[in-house]
Amino acid sequence: MSFSNDDKEKAVDRASVASVDNPNNGYNGNEDFREPPDEETLHRGLKARQISMIALGGAVGTGLVIGSGTALQRGGPLGLCLGYAFMGAICYLVMVSLGEMAAYIPHKKGFSGYATRFADPAIGFALGWNYLMKYLIVTPNNINAAGVVVQYWTQTVHIAVWMIFIINLLGVRFFGELEFWMSSLKVIALIGLILMGIIIDLGGNPKHDRIGFRYWNAPNGPMGHYLLSIVKDESTSIFLGFWAVLVNALFAFMGTELIGVTVGEAQNPRKNIPKAIRRTFWRIVIFYVLGVFSISLVVPSTDPTLFTASKAKTGAAASPFVVATTLVGIKVLNHVINAAILLFVLSAANSDLYIGSRTLYALAIEGKAPRIFRRVNRTGVPYPALILCTLFCGLVYLNVSSSGSEVFTWFVNLVSTFGAITWMCIVVSHIRFMNALKAQGISRDSLPYKAPFQPWGSWVALIVTAIVTFFKGFDAFMPWKVDKFITSYIALPTFFVLWLGYKIVYKTKMIEPEHVDLTTGLDKINEEEKYYNDLELNRGPRTFWQKLWDLI
Repeated sequence: MSFSNDDKEKAVDRASVASVDNPNNGYNGNEDFREPPDEETLHRGLKARQISMIALGGAVGTGLVIGSGTALQRGGPLGLCLGYAFMGAICYLVMVSLGEMAAYIPHKKGFSGYATRFADPAIGFALGWNYLMKYLIVTPNNINAAGVVVQYWTQTVHIAVWMIFIINLLGVRFFGELEFWMSSLKVIALIGLILMGIIIDLGGNPKHDRIGFRYWNAPNGPMGHYLLSIVKDESTSIFLGFWAVLVNALFAFMGTELIGVTVGEAQNPRKNIPKAIRRTFWRIVIFYVLGVFSISLVVPSTDPTLFTASKAKTGAAASPFVVATTLVGIKVLNHVINAAILLFVLSAANSDLYIGSRTLYALAIEGKAPRIFRRVNRTGVPYPALILCTLFCGLVYLNVSSSGSEVFTWFVNLVSTFGAITWMCIVVSHIRFMNALKAQGISRDSLPYKAPFQPWGSWVALIVTAIVTFFKGFDAFMPWKVDKFITSYIALPTFFVLWLGYKIVYKTKMIEPEHVDLTTGLDKINEEEKYYNDLELNRGPRTFWQKLWDLI
């Protein structure tokens, strides 16, 4: 870390002031920012390539291979591409904001730790439980999606969760390596799907039909016409279609931020976290943008077999990629693609269970969840937290009384709101972090990683995410749907109640920038950084293939 002597002296002086004058000192003092004892700590066993792939495995899943069908139908081909590209840019701003904080203080307390330290302990408490609730829902959501995919072949499958539980129980090194290879297969499969879409579009299909941009022109033009029968105005329905795509894209990009949770188990986090963030973002955006573009070329937005929330039946193709092969008469490949998509969603469920357990562990370490969830086994796995998160996977059996598509929609609504709140809290924490650096005379140029486009980047991400979240459930009123309204907005009052309740009980206040503690815990982090840097220096020159492996 490249602090100048002046920066160090200023930081220490400011920390001394904070420890005396901080109005939240009783609950936001230096002890709250120290790392947990060795018997309750996570193990740093994740390498940069594994962190990138865990984030990729958690983010590239149902939002692309399943949810894009709904987005295509509502927004049309052009609306689909524009919506995903726009939300990808917002995702980037959130990611780099997180990366700056995580590289400076790569602690083991997740997002809530940054909010507690830089903003307000009440925000940290509400954010931690909000993020936990997201993963208590998104894990069964991906398992439910796996069931929807399997139902393309059979209606009698029973969905089990024990496989991902056992994988998570075996320790972070085993989990990280397995998830790396599972996600690598996902990348290969996704590249194949994108190439398949382009080849089909250019005429490389059994019908020898060169599709080109035909589906962008007919029958409704490049933009969708969502709820046209209700609003009775073409321009309004086009706008609503595009807005619906933004909501779907928001859900699709949820999960990229989970790198912030892996910080506590990352080797040499100051080097590897920024590297993983850059890699993961570009992989996800390229895959998503190219993926939805290829879908828009080969599947008409009016195709009745697209998987959408309104369908009560099951057994239809869950993914537009499968629809594409069926439309041009390709045999057998649709089953291969369906199997690949099953791998997509199971890998996402695997990483989601990992993140949920680590989030609950982080809350317990901060004293914001029962102490039992601090416990870890000899391999560093927080097994009580893992067991509780696994039990919530039983929510998937809601699809026994309702269709898989309907349950998928409920979960998507819940997850996207929980995830949007998380994004907003991350950028709020980053804004407060930047204010604290400025107030305490520390230059951002001295940080291990400096986020680009700041400070306005965080403000843009905050405002856009807030607007999309507030209006995300607009179609619950057209016509009125109680279940859609509740699942779209229940997360907002839940977060508010958690925040207000904690603030009332503990009488916390927003921490003034000059009182923010920017030094506690840095000594141990600096020691770890020196240890990993020394290891890298002592391992000798790297071969070409070793350097290539490090880049994966």
